[in-house]
Amino acid sequence: WLKASGIAEFSASCFSSHFFQSLVERGSAVTIELKNDLQLQGTLQSVDQFLNIKLSNVNVVDPDKYPHLLSVKNCFIRGSVVRYVHLPAPEVDTMQLQDACRREAKAQQG
Repeated sequence: WLKASGIAEFSASCFSSHFFQSLVERGSAVTIELKNDLQLQGTLQSVDQFLNIKLSNVNVVDPDKYPHLLSVKNCFIRGSVVRYVHLPAPEVDTMQLQDACRREAKAQQG
C-alpha cells in the first residue's frame, strides 16, 4: 500500500513501473514504513516490480527508538517487509493513479 498525504490509499498493484521511475528521476523524498514499525525517510533511488526499494540520505523517523540506525545513510529494503510507502502529496498525480487502477480492474475482469 502507498499513502499520500491528503489523498486516499492505493494498492501497490495499481502503480506502474513508469510511475515509480518518474519518482526516482525526480529524486523524490519518501517515508518507508516497515512491518516492524520502523520508519525510514530518504531519497528514492530505485524501485523494482517486487517493491524492493533503494534509499539514499536515510534518516530514522524515531531515532530514540532505533539509535543503532543513525549511521545508516544508504539502504536496500526488501519489498516483502514494506507496510507503506508514504509519498508527498505534490508528487502524486491522482488522475494517473485512478486511471491505472481502472485499467487494472478492467483487465482482471477479462
